[in-house]
Amino acid sequence: MREIVFDTETTGLDPLSGDRMVEIGCIELVNRVPTGRTFHAYFNPQRSMPLAAEQVHGLSDVFLADKKCFHEHALELIDFLEDSPLVAHNAQFDFGFLNHEFGLCGHPEVVLDRMIDTLTLARRRHPGAKHSLDALCVRYGIDRSHRVLHGALLDAELLAQVYVELTGGRQIGLALASDTRATANEISVFRPRQREFRPPRPHAATVEELARHKAFLETLESPLWVH
Repeated sequence: MREIVFDTETTGLDPLSGDRMVEIGCIELVNRVPTGRTFHAYFNPQRSMPLAAEQVHGLSDVFLADKKCFHEHALELIDFLEDSPLVAHNAQFDFGFLNHEFGLCGHPEVVLDRMIDTLTLARRRHPGAKHSLDALCVRYGIDRSHRVLHGALLDAELLAQVYVELTGGRQIGLALASDTRATANEISVFRPRQREFRPPRPHAATVEELARHKAFLETLESPLWVH
């Protein structure tokens, strides 16, 4: 099973309002093991970088000025992704930007059936806990000391380790179900069992049981219910 874990950095939160992708990092997994193959690129967004976004990932207008635009990397990225399932944290966000960029340069969108969201997996496995990438790294003992700012390739590398832990850790070979998409989209459906109807059993005490109970009470000295 080949899967791609990826992360993006952007100029903001909403591609429909003019925000653009400025970095993507992809990690190839085969049977949940990194192969060493990666794809990493910076993009010139052809717009200014808001200060709030730059403070998150450190990518400035000056740094991005000489980088190629997304459409110049699009075919190379498509070749790397192939038709593999794509793993991301809060994947709707990353898929939204990825498909927006593909649309702008005339390429087909990535179908959402390929999406595996580790945020959804984390919420199901650890309800009520913190589910940020940092929090999950702490939970699973993954070293993130070199993560000073967000970076697409670095975050994808960390997420790949988190994903392995969320889907069975290093013992995934012992899992009963190995289909990744089933794991990512697991939905518990309650199906009540068909039970044979049985009439209620009588629970009233018999005359003999009442008599024995009365005789027992008479042996008690100063019972609490007697005032």
